[in-house]
Amino acid sequence: MTRYRTIATLFTFAATAIALQTSPGLAFSPEAQQMCSDDAMRLCSSEIPDIPRITACMVRNKSHVSPGCRAVMDREAAAAATSRKREAAAQ
Repeated sequence: MTRYRTIATLFTFAATAIALQTSPGLAFSPEAQQMCSDDAMRLCSSEIPDIPRITACMVRNKSHVSPGCRAVMDREAAAAATSRKREAAAQ
């Protein structure tokens, strides 16, 4: 089970970063890892280790993730959008 927990944690980092379209320099927060790991295992374990499929699964199942995970995803998506706006304005 520890191996699956590790895979889920890695998946959560990668999938959320891709799904939220964050820039490569932004790290996935420890809070998001903590809040979303169980959801990733519960909803998308059949997709592990294929990151694009896991990402699609999490996006597809966003309405089924826990409230804590959804809040973190929404908050990080808003932060990423703000960062993209700043980058666009600077150019």
